[in-house]
Amino acid sequence: MKVFVTGGTGFVGSHVVEALRRGGHAVACLVRNPGKAARVFGERGPDLVVGDLRDTGALERGCAGADALVHLAGLTAARSRAELFAVNTGGTRTLAEAVRTAGAGVRRFVHVSSLAAAGPARAGVAAITGEEAQPVSDYGRSKLAGEEPVRGLPLAWTILRPPAVYGPRDAELLRVFRAARRGIVPLVGDGSQRLSLVFAADLADAIVRCLETALAPGVHYPAHPESTTARALAEGIAAAVGVAARIVPVPRSVVRPLFWLNEHAARLAGRTTLLSSDKAREILAPAWTCSPASLEAATGWRAATPLAEGLRQTAEWYRAAGWL
Repeated sequence: MKVFVTGGTGFVGSHVVEALRRGGHAVACLVRNPGKAARVFGERGPDLVVGDLRDTGALERGCAGADALVHLAGLTAARSRAELFAVNTGGTRTLAEAVRTAGAGVRRFVHVSSLAAAGPARAGVAAITGEEAQPVSDYGRSKLAGEEPVRGLPLAWTILRPPAVYGPRDAELLRVFRAARRGIVPLVGDGSQRLSLVFAADLADAIVRCLETALAPGVHYPAHPESTTARALAEGIAAAVGVAARIVPVPRSVVRPLFWLNEHAARLAGRTTLLSSDKAREILAPAWTCSPASLEAATGWRAATPLAEGLRQTAEWYRAAGWL
């Protein structure tokens, strides 16, 4: 297939592009910065379509001649709620309109949303599919709203809501690896928060499998079938770094004010931050778990990387890249 990918130079997107090309698919990527694409993919990278989610012409050029589309581009942090919705919702709507206008050959659309769109797990029950979405953050609400334009497309669409993604090239969890290397890992509360995770390469394989399988339209959760706790994740990161790091509890009562201060400091500096008041609502939820059962049944995909192995590979990549 010829696959048009948005967000292909990002953390998850770069793994998806690699997986698609390994599978023999031709790839075109929407990119804002061709120089970044050259750094990510090297000289023999995918075809490039220069533009962003606001550029209708670029989106139509990408859709023209494509057989399938993978939509990964979006914001996880922004300066305002309006900015989150403009990109995560408005950008997806613009892309869907480009598919209708210029994507006559597009037969499959994989939209990568987020577990945040579904909301935290309630009463210890992992999200499966079909339950009412109850996001607790503006980020989650913007991702949920961004699913609606995809649901209205007259083609085979799949919405994937991955949980926390980790692996090589991830700049977010890198902060915890660096803290562990210094011998201290902060942990909110008692660390009992339950988490589903997925290794980036496994998620990329799930996305490719959805493109290659005749799926009925639906929502699925690409995750490792075994969940963990925040404390076990912190301990696993310390083990992967090879340091006897001390786990330092952060009282839940200080999370909101700390994140509020950090958010306003970031705004004064003209930058964005994930450690915001919006993110605090997610961090304080008791569980973020989901079940991959429906995706496994529909495609035969299964997350192959256990957490300890994934963390080891991630630490190894960080060291080789000079990040750690």
